[in-house]
Amino acid sequence: MANDKHIVLITGANTGIGYETVKAYLRSSTPFHIFVGARTVEKGQKAIATATQEVPGSSSVLEPVAIELASDESIAQAFETINAKVDRIDTLVNNAGAAFDSQNFADDILNSREIFNKAYDVNVTGTHIITATFVPLLIKSSSPRLIFITSGLSTLTAHSKSFYPPWAPQPEAGWPKPGIVATLGYKSSKTALNMVMLNWHWLLLNDGVKTFAISPGFLATNLGGDPEALKAMGAGDPAIGGEFIRDVTEGKRDADAGKVLSKDGTQEW
Repeated sequence: MANDKHIVLITGANTGIGYETVKAYLRSSTPFHIFVGARTVEKGQKAIATATQEVPGSSSVLEPVAIELASDESIAQAFETINAKVDRIDTLVNNAGAAFDSQNFADDILNSREIFNKAYDVNVTGTHIITATFVPLLIKSSSPRLIFITSGLSTLTAHSKSFYPPWAPQPEAGWPKPGIVATLGYKSSKTALNMVMLNWHWLLLNDGVKTFAISPGFLATNLGGDPEALKAMGAGDPAIGGEFIRDVTEGKRDADAGKVLSKDGTQEW
């Protein structure tokens, strides 16, 4: 099972920032062996076919793998599939995530338990279980990196200063709060994910694993609703996030291990 390529597993790799990360890897001069994680093998295969058309001629290898964050059975099966093909993983990119908040905080109040439980199950618990499952392969790498994709909305420091993000309408006095988009389930789950990252940073420090959370910035993905509407609000191209993740994978931000990385530095806690 010897493999001289940099072996990566990226979850949620068939859409959005995950898919753009696959293309960024393909454009790199570094040869990668990329396990393209998606909820089904068919979705992974479709993403691979499209990516190789958009970025032809790469020396990297892509393989689809089915991995569903809300299913322990799926995660265990993905491990068995990958473990049978390679002797290690050099980088694990915990990219897959989901938001279940609506566009109206007043409506969300009625569905808070479902919104929060689903967000935590995918973004926090599922991500933690994937990490714990694949650690035995990760620590076999000579230069392992563990990446968690968080959000600019996860910062407690910014939220402590004002209702956040800055462009959001400020809540007025009274109840209910019409016209307010709080995304509270998503925000809370990503803040919790930062704690997960910190714990894995310390747990694996003596194994030589460099662990990061990446805050890719305000990007126009389906996760945030209508990508075109987000672009009109100033959201950037998801390819920016893909290139950022590739740079961290290739060691360009190793000095900032154990922190939440932004494009221009580090994000406040």
